[in-house]
Amino acid sequence: MDVEEYVRRNMADCADRETLQKKLTERILEIKNVKKSYADAFSRAVIDEVNNTLGLQGDFFEFEPAHVKMGEFGVGSRGQGDFFAHRQIARIIGKTSASVGVDEMDDAGAVCAEGKYIVCTVDGMHSRLSDYPFLAGFHVTRATLRDAYVMGAKPVMLFSDIHVADDGDVAKIFDYTAGITTVGEAMNVPLVTGSTLRIGGDMVLGNRLTGCVGAVGVAEHLTARKATKAGDVILMSEGAGGGTIATAAIYSGFPDVVEHTINLNFLMACETLMKSDVFSRIHAMTDVTNGGLRGDVFEMAETANCRIVIDESATTTLVEPHVRAMLEKLQIDYLGVSLDALLIVAPPDVADEICRIVKTAGVRMRPVGYVETGKPESVLIMEGKECDFTPRFRESAYTPVKKVVDTDLRDFEAMKEGVLHAAEAAIEKKKRVLEKLQKKYAL
Repeated sequence: MDVEEYVRRNMADCADRETLQKKLTERILEIKNVKKSYADAFSRAVIDEVNNTLGLQGDFFEFEPAHVKMGEFGVGSRGQGDFFAHRQIARIIGKTSASVGVDEMDDAGAVCAEGKYIVCTVDGMHSRLSDYPFLAGFHVTRATLRDAYVMGAKPVMLFSDIHVADDGDVAKIFDYTAGITTVGEAMNVPLVTGSTLRIGGDMVLGNRLTGCVGAVGVAEHLTARKATKAGDVILMSEGAGGGTIATAAIYSGFPDVVEHTINLNFLMACETLMKSDVFSRIHAMTDVTNGGLRGDVFEMAETANCRIVIDESATTTLVEPHVRAMLEKLQIDYLGVSLDALLIVAPPDVADEICRIVKTAGVRMRPVGYVETGKPESVLIMEGKECDFTPRFRESAYTPVKKVVDTDLRDFEAMKEGVLHAAEAAIEKKKRVLEKLQKKYAL
């Protein structure tokens, strides 16, 4: 519970101070095991602090609202809304000197330094793994290392950030860190720095955990999505999923499936490829995460300005059997959920050699599609017919709660207008503040 938000909402509804203070004290006592005198004093202090912020105006205290909520727009849910929001973030950042920037929608960025590329990426832990810190740390670390590898980089260090709400057990920090370093030590990538804080400081009650892990790597041959070319073939490895599949398993009654997500297959496949002569022939790589194959192929087509065709009969064999059985039983579309499989884009003449080398790492891989000229789009071949393969509004609903959330949708086009307006306002604010700084320091 966010007590500051609670006070702001009640003040907006013109609640009198005495009633508000009493109600907040009751809410605090429901969550925290504290004396009533403490809850009373805490409630009064929160109300005083919020009162002191009323009426603040200007660029540093206000923002232009989109009137669109994160959840209803699907931000973080790896679908159309999420992709649209991320493209607005790229607009706010603007064109930079990066060799691979955020405007290219890769999962990692790259800058050139002394003849080599420095690659940096960061991933947030799965929000529903808050009660399972080791799994959260393990899967987010594997995810961020994947993002470095698919850019063609050898990871050299990890950094982490962890936030636990006020009532969370300190042990969550340790279990989360153990998950991170299990992957890091296995792949010989050290965790070198990080930050540990409470979510919202004193203002958020509960024991929720959230955090992220980032990686820095070094590359000589970049394999960014923009290098995808017409005539290339698409290769895909077998995937068993990570945080998303573990979450689906835990909250849908399939805990035995979680163990099948604990592997280093993707990372070992990339390590093996990078040591081979064929690696320099690879044009692009990515991982099947953002809204599943539907989302990643769509983004690849957009970034590389080409048409990508995927054969569903080939992809269906590349889901780990236990995971596939669970997804089928729960009626979850495997094409729209994160499988953590490796996608490789390369010329046809090296496809067999790539698959052979990946197999030496104990990982199955096979061709699943091809790239051709045409308008940027992704197409799925099912039973010999071309089908639409664009991302859905959200990734496949993979928990009971997500199935409910998927039934409550606002008009997407109307929401986009609000999001665009808010992004434009942020760009204009950036310009105003930057101009002041440039004038002050003659930049």
